Amino acid sequence: MDRVAIVTDSTADLAPAVAAAHGIRVVPLFVQFGAEEFRVGVDLTTEQFWSRLLAPGAPFPTTAAPPPGTFRDAFEACFEAGAEAIVCPTIGTRLSATFQSATLAAGGMPGREIHVIDTGSTSMSTGIPVLLAADMAAAGATAADIASTVRARLPDVDLYVAVDTLDYLRKGGRLSPARAAIGTVLSVKPIITVRNGLVEMAEKPRTRARARERVVELVAARPLEWLAVLHTPTSAPEEVEAFRDLLVARVVGGVDPARVSVGLIGASTGPHLGPGLMGAAFMRPH
Repeated sequence: MDRVAIVTDSTADLAPAVAAAHGIRVVPLFVQFGAEEFRVGVDLTTEQFWSRLLAPGAPFPTTAAPPPGTFRDAFEACFEAGAEAIVCPTIGTRLSATFQSATLAAGGMPGREIHVIDTGSTSMSTGIPVLLAADMAAAGATAADIASTVRARLPDVDLYVAVDTLDYLRKGGRLSPARAAIGTVLSVKPIITVRNGLVEMAEKPRTRARARERVVELVAARPLEWLAVLHTPTSAPEEVEAFRDLLVARVVGGVDPARVSVGLIGASTGPHLGPGLMGAAFMRPH
């Protein structure tokens, strides 16, 4: 293990293989379908989550932050494995109580160097800062330098996704039934982003094609240092690769292929977004 361990939570949507390859420890949130509760990424994979969510008659899921003790266990495991310090970027504090749990856990370990960072976002717009931290740790940077750099780079990270259906925003309480009904009649395909730590509608295109094209315009208009293409299940899987190829081709100045990924949005925001979503999280040069 590197001298500095990197810990995050499951809302970062890091694929298990990616987290393992970078030595990142992931603390799971909980997702509940009716009376059944699962640890995200432990008892329930992202694919299994979507299979349950989209099953006919399935109860709408709820999510819960991990308790401080779960973070404490993760931190202790890192120190026992030889880490001298920990950097822990989490989902935004206005989106989940996860940051508070990690902060409480760190506060209960006096004498240990633990930097808990509120990324102010979710999904891969949390995941990208986590990967940046892991790269710095592997290169031998100190925990203080990693934490300082990650915090300084958060304004360079953004996210835009085009939602294909308003039903899940309505089910999750993010959109009133009346607005959802009007939006459906008008064929609105909203573009979602995160602003001031909250999920918001950035624009409201009228068709799926225009929404996806507008996401490409918003993401690719300026150079990118990191690009994470995001999607939810679709009836035409080839659309995902086509969308990725279009984005990569349109990015001003290009983007390093080693820093381009494609992944499913998971249980943190997935219940509110539904199937057929396309978009991206990204980091621009500082």
